[in-house]
Amino acid sequence: MDITIHQTFLPHSDPEASVAFYRDTLGFEVRNHVEYGGLHWITVGPVGQPGTSIVLHPPAATPGITEDERRTIAEMMAKGTYAAIILASSDLDGTFERLQGSDVEVVQEPILQPYGVRDCAVRDPAGNLIRIQERQGAV
Repeated sequence: MDITIHQTFLPHSDPEASVAFYRDTLGFEVRNHVEYGGLHWITVGPVGQPGTSIVLHPPAATPGITEDERRTIAEMMAKGTYAAIILASSDLDGTFERLQGSDVEVVQEPILQPYGVRDCAVRDPAGNLIRIQERQGAV
């Protein structure tokens, strides 16, 4: 089979803050930004990797969920327990230093985990957990 990861979805609560984080802090490119009815869908991705994208979406626009579910999602996002993504970097320390120099919530400084992965963790403006692993073989 020839299957790749093309897109993943993460919720956002503030389109401007999300663009600033993913574009200016992480260095991703903005590939698409669609506004409809005051809601924004923003597609971002790593430069040089056009086949992999993150779609930042307004969770309120998800069809088929109830108002109670929308409130629960908003509460979980505010606590940072709703969504997560794992990224990778060949320079974890440099990446973390850049993140720490911006206005992000640091969850965990770079550390070697008991399961053998060295990583760190921050939250994006919507509260999504962003773990960044050091690529295998990187020094």
